[in-house]
Amino acid sequence: MKLPEQQLLSSSTDQQATTIMLIIPPLALAALTLQLTTTYEQRYQCYTKAKAVASGERLVRAATFSLTIASIIRSYKRKSIELFFLNLVNRKLTEEEEKLAWDEQHAFGADTLTKTITSMQGFYVKAAQIVASRPDSIPKEYADALSVFTDDNSPLPVEVIKGVIEKELLVEHGEQFHDVFEEFDEVPLGSASIAQVHRAVLTKKYGHKEVAVKVQRPSIEEKLMGDIANLKQVAKVFRGADLPVDYYAVFSELEEQLKDEFDFEVEASSMERMHNILSTDESGAQRESPIVTPRSVPALVSKRVLVMDFLKGIPLSRASDMMKSKGIASDGVEAKLFSRKLLKSLTTSFGWSILESGFFHADAHPGNIFVLDDGRIGLIDFGQVKQVDRDYRETVAKVILALDERKSDVNPEDLERIGNTTEGLGIELKDDAPVYGHAAIAMWLFDGSVEIFPDGYDENETSPNSPVKAMKEFPSDLVLLARSTVLVKGLARRFGVRWSLSQEWAPIARRVLNSGTQVTTKGTVEQHGESKSHRAKQQLKVWSEQKAKYIVAHLPAFMKKKALSAVLKHQQKRDTKKHISRG
Repeated sequence: MKLPEQQLLSSSTDQQATTIMLIIPPLALAALTLQLTTTYEQRYQCYTKAKAVASGERLVRAATFSLTIASIIRSYKRKSIELFFLNLVNRKLTEEEEKLAWDEQHAFGADTLTKTITSMQGFYVKAAQIVASRPDSIPKEYADALSVFTDDNSPLPVEVIKGVIEKELLVEHGEQFHDVFEEFDEVPLGSASIAQVHRAVLTKKYGHKEVAVKVQRPSIEEKLMGDIANLKQVAKVFRGADLPVDYYAVFSELEEQLKDEFDFEVEASSMERMHNILSTDESGAQRESPIVTPRSVPALVSKRVLVMDFLKGIPLSRASDMMKSKGIASDGVEAKLFSRKLLKSLTTSFGWSILESGFFHADAHPGNIFVLDDGRIGLIDFGQVKQVDRDYRETVAKVILALDERKSDVNPEDLERIGNTTEGLGIELKDDAPVYGHAAIAMWLFDGSVEIFPDGYDENETSPNSPVKAMKEFPSDLVLLARSTVLVKGLARRFGVRWSLSQEWAPIARRVLNSGTQVTTKGTVEQHGESKSHRAKQQLKVWSEQKAKYIVAHLPAFMKKKALSAVLKHQQKRDTKKHISRG
């Protein structure tokens, strides 16, 4: 009996499950010995002082997580056998009854996994964030359960936080806490796997402004690097199984990126670089950034403490609750316009950073995307960034243009062109992959408006026909880039918006690839130089949009609703026209 598509693990994982079962007993025995002979406080104190015992703590964490995964796997196997015999000796279950049975199983598995991650914290929380950011690729029960990890972890006592600040920033300069901070909120704004953040107000000496203070958890680096090594081992066992994502490739790339995330001086530099990329175009002219990013206070940055601008708003993960509290319907005009604004802001910022510079935010998720009080979109946490070289970003630009300039989703010439350019991203297909595998992967990555994929591929990542499963493995340079594009695509699907990154990025891609006059594949001549008149038009456009927003915001309620409805209809009509032109 085959399990449903939405099942977390398919029967093809039997061999992988058996392998992991074989490595668990020695781990479990070591873990049990440590658990019975020491208290948690003793283990944690030793963990922070001696590497030998730190290895023991890592062993405990590895065994705990492995045992949890094994118990979940066994529960799925038991459920499969149970349903098999029910169908065999009793009566055949209806499709609805079988679905209900699997929904209950998913709920059990999700609850078990969530409780384990909650108790362990560390990088397991980061892994949960990665999985939860793709609710369309896992059962709903897991997506809902793991979503609690987007921005909330158990906070450290404020005394510990102040101790780190004093050691990192104040002792060397002979300053007291009150010399720097006029106010310091004891309740953190957020507490993540690596650090927690507090709101504060600086003294006049440091500018007397409202700031966010990011403080690294003591002794967290070795703990998290051990966690990710454990996760890689588990992911390696299941590599090649019928899973929607190659998590071994994801965790391997994150392991490399994570090394810099413990150095807040590097993060401060990344924040400044990203600000410059988004607020300045390639010609050096100023432009309005599509999102708001914080900037650091240079005199108050160390390896483990980062003081930066405070962004007033709420994380996207809490936006739905905020809208409900204000009486804004999720299917109303305001909500639909906001969703489009969010998608446009993220799409433009990723397009500029990826295609123009190759330097981009590599850890965007609903916990660090903010809806600001003034309606703008903010992005925080630049600990994970990625730099790709010029050749790679230009290859991405070529893929974007091949997608944008196609006549249809099934035209062989277009699919061949898309496939040939996509192959340049380092993607290797499995031997039995259909001929248009590369083209299908490009559509999956960069165009959420595609309804019918070539060669029978299916957009659903849990499907056996998903384009992702045609790849031998995920190229390392593509892992975090794909994470960014798939995030936007997932948000668009959640909002019910047909959204094509390739269409939105096409003007940027053309500008990047062409410094002068260029003849396109359609035979038209386009001028891509950044002239003064072009910049003037862009400035006029920005001014007009700002003026329109101001006018609409100050209209009476009944007129405002009509104006917003008109704007939404215009945007929907424009998107439909773009889609039809390729049909």
